[in-house]
Amino acid sequence: MAERTSQELMDLRQEHVPRGPFNITPIFVKSARGAIIEDVEGKEYIDFAGGIGVENVGHCAEQVVAAIKEQAEQFIHTCFHVTMYEPYIELAKRLNEITPGDFPKKTFFVNSGAEAVENGVKIARYATKRSALIAFRNAFHGRTYMAMTLTSQIQPYKWGFGPFCPEVYRMPFAYCYRCPFCLEYPTCKTYCADYLEEFFIGNVAADDVAAVIAEPVQGEGGFIVPPKEYFKKIKAICEKHGIIFIMDEIQSGMGRTGKLFASEHFDVIPDIIFTGKSLGAGLPLAGITGRAEIMDAPHVGGLGGTYGGNPVSCKAGLVVLDMLQKGILDTAAQLGEKTRQRLLGLQDRYEVVGDVRGIGPMMGMELVKDRQSKQPAADEAGEVVKRCYEKGLIILRCGVYHNVIRILMPLVITDDQLERGFAILDGALFGV
Repeated sequence: MAERTSQELMDLRQEHVPRGPFNITPIFVKSARGAIIEDVEGKEYIDFAGGIGVENVGHCAEQVVAAIKEQAEQFIHTCFHVTMYEPYIELAKRLNEITPGDFPKKTFFVNSGAEAVENGVKIARYATKRSALIAFRNAFHGRTYMAMTLTSQIQPYKWGFGPFCPEVYRMPFAYCYRCPFCLEYPTCKTYCADYLEEFFIGNVAADDVAAVIAEPVQGEGGFIVPPKEYFKKIKAICEKHGIIFIMDEIQSGMGRTGKLFASEHFDVIPDIIFTGKSLGAGLPLAGITGRAEIMDAPHVGGLGGTYGGNPVSCKAGLVVLDMLQKGILDTAAQLGEKTRQRLLGLQDRYEVVGDVRGIGPMMGMELVKDRQSKQPAADEAGEVVKRCYEKGLIILRCGVYHNVIRILMPLVITDDQLERGFAILDGALFGV
């Protein structure tokens, strides 16, 4: 097949693919290694996006590719529900061992983060015999119907796709930069967490709530990090009322915050935890891990899916955990500190940078038109993303106001690549 140019491929994309799937950059990838992407015309890009937080161990890591090849030569698919296989069992065992909590756990695999959310909801409702769910403002949990209902942001995720699933209630989150209660930390004493008890009075009875679901660091919502004590308070209230506490670590897990799980930074132990994205190193894989008695609640046959826990994906997942635990995590915290210092330096130089926040290498900066009014600078954020792409850096924005520049580079990025990337970002901010 003759090689096509980016424009030729773009013409074909417009002709054959619907407009709904958004494309951040107008490039077509030829190859990717580590933290570098090369397009079909030979131009290289430093990757600060990581396939939206999927490539923590780097594009096409040699160990992952070798594991994929080895498994593909043995068998690619049998369906775990028809004939079982060892990689599924071994990966479940590993996740049961390493996720927070010193109690018996069990793990079930699906294809995507949204599927993990859907099944986590099913399990929580079955185990509690309750129907209501509490999610948070600014949350993102996926695009399938229950996941989309739990997601907060209307545009572009929910606009025009209603009606949504019933019995989902939304509570304010600990967004300290834009406190929904107009308070300031720490004098507020994390009132936003205590508010959950009040939420039960006028929104939904505690006895009707199956689960509270939260991201330890809100991803698509703007890389929002609550105070350290926030989740301890939420979890204590959940325990008081017999509510299952779920942590969605699909984006924040697998070393993204410098620890295997962002929950560890908050000293909180969820009853159920979701993993995905970087767990499969680019292959479709997500997991639901939880207390054994909760996970065992649904009847035999109540959970399933044709491709969930595909053997090739599970083999890749085992290698990802090895790579994280045997080296990458050791340097992730250092990478996070370098990233924080560079972003704080940009905040010192550019008035448009209103806030810098995050944990470890999961960092973002919120752009504002004015630091006093905090008016979101969405257009400016879009311009920064565009300028970065033009200069050879792929980077993303997020946030309910579309004004947060987020950093999701592979954790294996070299110092030289990191510095070149930040130099491009610095230049993109100049004059915005």
